[in-house]
Amino acid sequence: MDSSLYVAMSGAKQAMLAQAVNSHNLSNANTTGFKADLSQFRSMPVYGAGLPSNVYAMAERPGIDFDHGTIQSTGRDLDVSINGDGWLAVQAEDGTEAYTRAGDLRITPNGVLTTGTGLAVMGGGGPVAIPEADKVEIGSDGTISIIPLGDSAATLSTIDRIKLVNPELSDVEKGKDGLFRLKSGLDAQPSAEVRLVSGSVEGSNVSVVNAMVSMIELARNFELQVKMMKTVSENEAASAQLMRVS
Repeated sequence: MDSSLYVAMSGAKQAMLAQAVNSHNLSNANTTGFKADLSQFRSMPVYGAGLPSNVYAMAERPGIDFDHGTIQSTGRDLDVSINGDGWLAVQAEDGTEAYTRAGDLRITPNGVLTTGTGLAVMGGGGPVAIPEADKVEIGSDGTISIIPLGDSAATLSTIDRIKLVNPELSDVEKGKDGLFRLKSGLDAQPSAEVRLVSGSVEGSNVSVVNAMVSMIELARNFELQVKMMKTVSENEAASAQLMRVS
């Protein structure tokens, strides 16, 4: 009975962990450029006294869903989406270089080009700084051009170029901050093959329908484990009563 209770308790715990991953995905269904975390159960033997014949299910995150989200047209000059594979380089909060596909860009009052979450976008020599201008354009290759204040459209000048990278997906991992980095810890090299589409952003690749179905399945799985624990407790109480009678 102890092993049955352990299997049921661990099953309930793992179901809650899987539900946390699914809830995180669901809460980011409208987050620009978000990539869903994958979750699965794996059978693990119960180690201890006796034969390792009992198993329990362990929830784990085997990887990330790198499928592209839907492209949403916004019409904003600073909004960009990546056409195909590739990443935008940004400066994470810890100062390291990281990568994202969130192209909802902004210009701070200090002239720094950032993502919608406030992360500085990296250029050729560090974070991109944009002086005051009448118009800012971002080309398909990441080139940033401006029309200085008071000048005509003929004075369009290039000031920097967004760092675009395209490492192998097998070399990329997702951090706790939701940003992507190379597993080696090094910075990825710029890629001239990555192309941007101005006036649009990439939405989340989370399927709300699939996430809701998974939530219901995991909730039922948790309820099943709780019922198993209750059954084990009732059987133990019945066995104890029989022992007292005998």
